[in-house]
Amino acid sequence: MTTLYGIPNCDTIKRARKWLDDKNIAYEFHDYKKAGIDRKTLQNWCKEFGYETLINKRGTTWRKLEDQLKNNINETSAIKIMQENTSVIKRPVLISDHTKIVGFNEADYKSLL
Repeated sequence: MTTLYGIPNCDTIKRARKWLDDKNIAYEFHDYKKAGIDRKTLQNWCKEFGYETLINKRGTTWRKLEDQLKNNINETSAIKIMQENTSVIKRPVLISDHTKIVGFNEADYKSLL
């Protein structure tokens, strides 16, 4: 099963969902705002992608964080930040049995799915 993680009102999520729907690729949508994200999943993603890849440093959620927190980030603090502020997680994260992708790039989706 394929799971797409994100926030429903995010434009990138909307594009990814439309792409998956247009290609008739079945997926489950995991809404961070409703379901949150557990620590174990974030730990696994950090091992897979690195916390630097998972954090969207261009978004407003990141920019609103205290400089002290942003300047001293490590995997442990990144996981805490991502759990408390799910909007800081780069979107979407797509996980299936054979593919794991952070972000939406149509060419990547086309070649990997």
